[in-house]
Amino acid sequence: MTRKSMLYKLVVLVVLLAALAGCSQAPAATKAPAPAKATEAPAKATEAPAKATEAPKKEEKEPVTLTVWSWRTEDEQAYNEIFDVYEAAHPGVTVEFVTFVNTDYNNILATGLTGEGGPDIAQLRAYGGLQPLTEAGQLVALDGKVETLANFTPGLLKGATGIKDGHVYGVPFGIQAVAAYYNKGIFDKLGLSEPKTWDEFINVLETLKKEGYIPLAAPAKDTWMLPIIHDAVGAPRYGGPEFEKKVLAGETDFMDPNYIASIQLVKDLQPYMADDVVGVGYQDSRTLFITERAAIFIGGSFEVGFWRDQAGDLDLDVFRVPPAPDSVLDSPLTPGWMDGSYGVNAQSDAQEEAIELVTWMGTPEFGQMFTEKIKQLSPLADTKPVDPLLQKFAKFYAETPTSYLHLVNFRYGDPSGSTLLGNGIQKMLLGDMTAEEVAKSVQDGVSQWFKPGQ
Repeated sequence: MTRKSMLYKLVVLVVLLAALAGCSQAPAATKAPAPAKATEAPAKATEAPAKATEAPKKEEKEPVTLTVWSWRTEDEQAYNEIFDVYEAAHPGVTVEFVTFVNTDYNNILATGLTGEGGPDIAQLRAYGGLQPLTEAGQLVALDGKVETLANFTPGLLKGATGIKDGHVYGVPFGIQAVAAYYNKGIFDKLGLSEPKTWDEFINVLETLKKEGYIPLAAPAKDTWMLPIIHDAVGAPRYGGPEFEKKVLAGETDFMDPNYIASIQLVKDLQPYMADDVVGVGYQDSRTLFITERAAIFIGGSFEVGFWRDQAGDLDLDVFRVPPAPDSVLDSPLTPGWMDGSYGVNAQSDAQEEAIELVTWMGTPEFGQMFTEKIKQLSPLADTKPVDPLLQKFAKFYAETPTSYLHLVNFRYGDPSGSTLLGNGIQKMLLGDMTAEEVAKSVQDGVSQWFKPGQ
């Protein structure tokens, strides 16, 4: 019998006794306190269930599954290992990492954020690629909610900031830098060393071509890679950060002779690319490099994980392309950018837990696992890459940084500078445009929406 039942029966018994007493001695009823005391007992009895209902407040939260969407299919296993660490420290939380094909991701995410079935947390494009989502109100503004945003510099947070409202919508996850990978085995066999001058660079390319190698594994079919190649070889020629400041202020534009000359450099290097370079796609170019048909691959630090996974036996190194003759700057540069961030879906029904997770993604603990397992550069100052190639990228970017010009500054409108430059360089390689015409197409297109000084 429960305590509550016993008390209830006691109350009934006392009431009955009081009633009987009242029948035999009517005046005594006014003196009998027993019923009053008895009626206090149920009050105590009802306190016990009240305490029982309070107990869940002290218990763990209801289990929750957070879905995280990404365009990095190659990182799935690494992210699962990283999130296992988070789950171990947060009982009841399961993180489900879902990947999509890179080229389809933007459309899939835009649709997923509009209704049910979308992610709780999304990997977000940076700079201009972020703006459509912020303007549609599909993301949670994180400033004031995520204290680890203080771990990032304003320059890094720019890539995760809404340009119209100034709010920060994502926690940055990576930095990318650009340089030239090379096959040390091929170089050693031919007695070649890292070029320190443009003449040495051309001599290396000539020697490789003479020995039957494709010197540069350049993809011109996938035009998004062409601005990367352009900045890797042309940033010192047009002036890198100096030009960036002037063009943003309206003190010059893309018809600047130095900028036109930097585009021409890509055309000048065409003899060292595959014969039908416009037919060579991105994956084709990587295959040419890992099968040792090509000796140099100009690309980003985001390639390190791929090389390690697909060609771990190759002895690879990386160098900065030396400045070409008549360059505005006489030292090599390392173009780079904040690659992306993680933001919270405004329609998530687990926003509190999602914000807690992205807050953790702004800690050195996450950043160190990120750089070790995914083999990319973390934007967090207290992290250190362990891969030798990443260490060299980090050194280059610390010593000679410059913005990857169009991605950082000219993707905020349509047509974007990246699209215009990539398409123009492809046509230049086909012989359909000159470097000056490419520059004019960039200037004419960007000026439709870009207003200097704003």
